[in-house]
Amino acid sequence: MTDAIERLAEHVVGTSFEDISGEAIVSAKTFILDTFGVAIAGSVGPFVPELIESARGWGDGDAAAVWGTDLRLSAPSAALINAYQGHNSEFDAIHERAVIHPLASILASLVAVAERGDGLSGRDLLTSAVLGVDVSCSIGMGATETLKFFRPATAGSFGAVAALGKAYGLNANELISSFGIQLGQIGGTMQAHEEGSPLLGMQLGFCTRAAVTSHDLAAKGLNGSRNVLEGNYGYYALFEGGADIEAGLAGLGTDWRVRGISHKPFPSGRATHGVIDGLLTLRAEHGIEAGDVERVRAEVPPLVYQLTGRPMITNPGVNYARLCIPYVGAVALMKGTVGIEDFGEESLRDKNIQSLAERFEVTVRDVGDPNALTPQQITIRTKDGSEYSVQMNEVIGSPAKPLSRERHLEKFRRNWISGARPLDPIRGERMIEWVDSLEDLEDCTSLVDLMTAT
Repeated sequence: MTDAIERLAEHVVGTSFEDISGEAIVSAKTFILDTFGVAIAGSVGPFVPELIESARGWGDGDAAAVWGTDLRLSAPSAALINAYQGHNSEFDAIHERAVIHPLASILASLVAVAERGDGLSGRDLLTSAVLGVDVSCSIGMGATETLKFFRPATAGSFGAVAALGKAYGLNANELISSFGIQLGQIGGTMQAHEEGSPLLGMQLGFCTRAAVTSHDLAAKGLNGSRNVLEGNYGYYALFEGGADIEAGLAGLGTDWRVRGISHKPFPSGRATHGVIDGLLTLRAEHGIEAGDVERVRAEVPPLVYQLTGRPMITNPGVNYARLCIPYVGAVALMKGTVGIEDFGEESLRDKNIQSLAERFEVTVRDVGDPNALTPQQITIRTKDGSEYSVQMNEVIGSPAKPLSRERHLEKFRRNWISGARPLDPIRGERMIEWVDSLEDLEDCTSLVDLMTAT
């Protein structure tokens, strides 16, 4: 019996740009632009300066840029940092069914290798990105148990391996070897999530750096493990504990996974977005002010509770707060939105936010699916005894409730000017234009020139 990784490798190698639907290409452009913007804003994220300084001591090399800066490092180190910047603010797009943020790892690795001198056209970038998303999300969709390891890092990095293999012409046998080499390198525990450590997003960076290494070694002829997914010590046995392979692979080649990605309008864990959306809906429909609120109750699926049902604590760290329903819910009620600035020291120490967050109750609502993020039931009880409830079956930013292009571009433009080193807004408009016509771009490394700080 062959391992399912062979089907994924054959899909990657045998699919051309012309095979991909126009709708999938439009989605890919949307989330490529979104990811670049989020990564620029992520340059102000926790421990970024220290990570960069550490990486500069890991060996010589100036092949690839660190986005939003004027620094250049080796391709693996740049891929690590850019992937971390793409995820550290919890603002990057997510495939909810797979529970994977696919594009931070894929784009960081593709662009770093392209800059190294391997080259890459915009058309090939699109093709490789779509197929990389197919691979990582299909693997994630095949998991049947809740997360123990950080799936955006583990399964997510197989998407980067697939994208690199497609972009630089590996055959199916070589690509399987690259997947097998990656299996020997991946890691990333949910303990970092539970403790609210910056290590969480950094784990995605580590696995992205490993993807560059896996690709390079496979291209040189190293034979990796073959039974990557279903082997006795393969991905599912070691990292997931249970799998339904056919469910993960269903529709491969026609149901493009990039079409199932959700846009994130708020820089917090996606599992918090149903509560934020519900609270803002009740706030708008009933004219509720933060001062009117006596209690808030959120009934959420088990995965949402595991990821973001943590209680409010005094003086939370930024990573803890981004993944805390009471904190982000209180901010949403008080401000009418949740933004990057709401995770600065002033907001994290705000006694009014603290007081309101302590009035939140988060409980588990079994929905029969260990990976489901919806439905969520949100109820506000006001001080006059009134109760208002809403059930969120779809959350803003999902494929069923997508962001408008106007709101998508507003998010990108805001992120573009929010980095550690200011970027010219005119360059940001050029980035929008070039990504809109990405299939016509001869060399995608020109996109990096726009993201280089002066």
